[in-house]
Amino acid sequence: MGGGQLAKMPNKSCFLLIVVAGLERFAFKGVASNLVTYLTDVVKMSNSAAAKTVSSWCGFTSMVPLLVAPFADSYWDQYSTILVSSSLYVLGLIALTSTAVVGPWAATNKTSFSSSLFWSLYLISLGQGGYNPSLQAFGAFQLEDELEEELPCSKKEEPSSNKKSWFFQWWYFGICSGCLLGVSVMSYIQDTFGWGLGFAIPTIVMVSSVAFFSWGSRFYAYKQQQQQPAKAAADFMPFESLARAVKTTASKVMNVRFTSSSKSDQVELELQEKPICREGLEVGEGQDKDGSNTGTHLLEITRIVLRLLPIWTMLLTFAVIFQQPATFFTKQGMTMERNIGSGFKIPPATLQSAITVSIVLLMPLYDTLFIPLARIVTWNEKGVSVMQRMGIGMFLSVVAMATAALVEGKRLEIGRNSGSETETVPLSIFWLLPQYVLLGISDIFTVVGMQEFFYSEVPVRMRTMGIALYTSVFGVGSFLSALLISVVEYFTGLGGGNRSWFSDDMREARLDKYYWLLASASAVSLLTFVILCRFYKSRL
Repeated sequence: MGGGQLAKMPNKSCFLLIVVAGLERFAFKGVASNLVTYLTDVVKMSNSAAAKTVSSWCGFTSMVPLLVAPFADSYWDQYSTILVSSSLYVLGLIALTSTAVVGPWAATNKTSFSSSLFWSLYLISLGQGGYNPSLQAFGAFQLEDELEEELPCSKKEEPSSNKKSWFFQWWYFGICSGCLLGVSVMSYIQDTFGWGLGFAIPTIVMVSSVAFFSWGSRFYAYKQQQQQPAKAAADFMPFESLARAVKTTASKVMNVRFTSSSKSDQVELELQEKPICREGLEVGEGQDKDGSNTGTHLLEITRIVLRLLPIWTMLLTFAVIFQQPATFFTKQGMTMERNIGSGFKIPPATLQSAITVSIVLLMPLYDTLFIPLARIVTWNEKGVSVMQRMGIGMFLSVVAMATAALVEGKRLEIGRNSGSETETVPLSIFWLLPQYVLLGISDIFTVVGMQEFFYSEVPVRMRTMGIALYTSVFGVGSFLSALLISVVEYFTGLGGGNRSWFSDDMREARLDKYYWLLASASAVSLLTFVILCRFYKSRL
């Protein structure tokens, strides 16, 4: 990244939105990071059922943006989408808190309790599905609006590219800071003071996030709708905007016309390659005066998705690995020595904070140490390309899973030799730290690279769709994780006549073999990814 760009602090709206995103991540991770413990200890699910439930829920949460994004880009505005979806988000958290409060008295009607629990979780998913991609695209637009004013059209694209890299890097830094607090603080509160308080605090934090976002309305830059006079931020009415969006949607569905949009596509391509200027923005928003090219929007989405599909597919294994800290890594930790002194016991889910700690501490070194060294090797001003950045992270995820397999093998060996009647083995939980830290470092490369890649590889007017494509990797990866658990459980358990790798008795489970399987699959994906990158022509 250009040295001058890095030193510049974010503008007021970008900074506020990064804070808002961090608060949302605190709320979500405060629920998700320890959910597997809640399902096994309170709901009384088996280890494999709880892991599949968490993976499926995370998958659904990450897939919803793919359904919402086309409407947010085409017919709705991002600001209204954020407000409406955040309301659903808060309602889901309130419902989840209420299930935790009444849980001890719901033993007589477990069906009703489970139904309420899952409805509240999926209400959170629906809310977050519109909230997250719209918020990130809205935040990136604040920076692009600033670039539009600062950069004349004759300049090179490098400053714009550097600023985008800067934004996505520090956006990720912000949400990782929220994740760190959510994982470390909430898992301790949930294990120590109970689940009612443990879910109530994320609810309060999410309400605060929405309040901060609404308070900043006067600072934001808004996309102006064509054929409408510009509105001042103070006059921006989200509910009127939403009503107009519904009316516009119905009108366009009834009067859709398919015409050529080659001129619009050409302008979109130019916008990707040059700094944004006012003239290009007005045309690039993609509507002629009569709105005649709207009918091709679905076809354009399909074409872009197909173009990105091979790279998207190769990232799925990384997304499967991404599910392990919140599921089986946590179950590993529950069987290890967790005492510090005589009175404090480390909640297993707290170790997930090692991922975010490593990100928060090491991300500044990416700019100050890694990039200068990479420039010497690659002769690239950015050090490494976005796709190279993703590849490095994928390689580190392979190393992380191999490390996890070795540690799990050591845990099983010590458990067998100790002769203990309990699941707890005389091995410190801190032996799990290397695999967490390696995943944190791989996130710095892969996740930040994915955000920039999918955002920049779509036309300007489809930026929310780009963010949704990024989140959908983790959505499908979560479903694949649940499916893989079912398949492995079948062939190693009852279906195959062998001892299941996911036995509820952690002395009998073989998570080490499962980790080796993931490491092997990730290595194959990495090799295929490298081959695909040789043929892919990036817009970056």
